[in-house]
Amino acid sequence: MRMKHNSSVKTQEKISAGQVITTILVILGGLTMIYPLLWMVMSSLKENNEIFSSASSLIPKELHFENYANGWRGFAKISFATFFKNSFFIAAVGTIGAVFSSAFIAFGFARLKFKGRNFWFICMLVTMMLPFQVIMIPQYIIFNKLGWVGTFLPLIVPSFFGGSFFIFLIIQFIYGIPKDLDEAAKIDGCGYLDIFIRIIIPLIVPALVTCAIFSFMWKWDDFMGSLLYLNKPSMYPVTMALKMFADPTSITDWGAMFAMATLSIIPIFLIFVFFQKYLVNGISTEGLKG
Repeated sequence: MRMKHNSSVKTQEKISAGQVITTILVILGGLTMIYPLLWMVMSSLKENNEIFSSASSLIPKELHFENYANGWRGFAKISFATFFKNSFFIAAVGTIGAVFSSAFIAFGFARLKFKGRNFWFICMLVTMMLPFQVIMIPQYIIFNKLGWVGTFLPLIVPSFFGGSFFIFLIIQFIYGIPKDLDEAAKIDGCGYLDIFIRIIIPLIVPALVTCAIFSFMWKWDDFMGSLLYLNKPSMYPVTMALKMFADPTSITDWGAMFAMATLSIIPIFLIFVFFQKYLVNGISTEGLKG
């Protein structure tokens, strides 16, 4: 009995020691990942000369909240409110288009039988492997011939034709919905559109929210698209506006730039905080179990 008791105590000690080591490693990993973010936030409160002269120190000698005021004034008589408004417009409209069009296309692949379905599904999967650099020049030529360069259209309209990653994710959710629900709805006189709106949409909410989070984040952080298609400062989103702070021909206001960069991450942070539950369900595909 004593030997069993001693072995159980040793096992508990090993388990507790392992838990302590794991916790320490997780904390160190978390600090490593969050350190650049903390550095940016604290640098937004430093004076310009202090930012890089004391880069190893997080705590500023004096708090300079005027960096936020200076950054919010923007440049060329355009305040950062305009840039935030542009970013919200592009991200919100593009997200709405991407989510609902992807859901509609995913429903077609998952529930409808049509000629060449497997072929088109493979083509959709192949587009997931194409880097943006491959299609960048052809897209620009097309949008230029359409007269869309210099407008928001090239940044928004393609979203209304679905995203391959979102389509694939939603298809997996729809596969988990029993087809008996579709058959019961058909008996009640529902068509495919009614089935999609009344049955499928309510059951794939976690997947839709997951797609919306990723789409909004990608649209909000998009720099290359804005650089290619927008040519007026009044139409710039936040990503382009931040780049305008770094001027090699004059003195860069790093404090103001870091201040606006700090504000720019707040919308993404809030989205992750409030919709974290849906994000986890969407990725793990547990929203349909029960």
